[in-house]
Amino acid sequence: MATKKITAPFDAETARSLRAGDEVSITGTIIAARDAAHKRLTETLARGEKLPVDLKGAVIYYVGPSPAKPGQAIGSAGPTTSGRMDAYTPTMINEVGIKGMIGKGYRSQAVVDAMKANGVPYMAAIGGCGALISKSIKKYTVLAYEELGPEAVAALEVEDFPAIVVIDSEGNNYYEQGQAPYRK
Repeated sequence: MATKKITAPFDAETARSLRAGDEVSITGTIIAARDAAHKRLTETLARGEKLPVDLKGAVIYYVGPSPAKPGQAIGSAGPTTSGRMDAYTPTMINEVGIKGMIGKGYRSQAVVDAMKANGVPYMAAIGGCGALISKSIKKYTVLAYEELGPEAVAALEVEDFPAIVVIDSEGNNYYEQGQAPYRK
């Protein structure tokens, strides 16, 4: 299977074109945000306030990078367990309009339902490969909540960021498909 080269942020057509099991190479801008940032973002919306950054169409990478070494844009940048964002993700999809997510691990049914209703894929980056993944990140710019340190909302300029579509916008789950032959 050939790797699909795609650009972030995603438009609806790109988001809906990805299928469970697709290997992708992402170039463009993705947004780094973990649980502390997600909590703040959803609390801001719950108060009826405007978010400090426009995330419509964004691809969110669940990452808390380590500090950059001299000459690097970022330190190790491996994925965070996605389930930690599940309480906030339906809001991020339904109300904010994000168009993709990158992390590792399973997602709740509420998240999958929001993904299907809004045409949003979930991709996995390979855990344990943070140093390798960081080589595809060319620039790191904090956009909001700087006081959260590595959990701040940040723009990542990426080139050939590797990921695998785990759950597509139709709810097809690559984790389940891959395990099915062994469950007999």
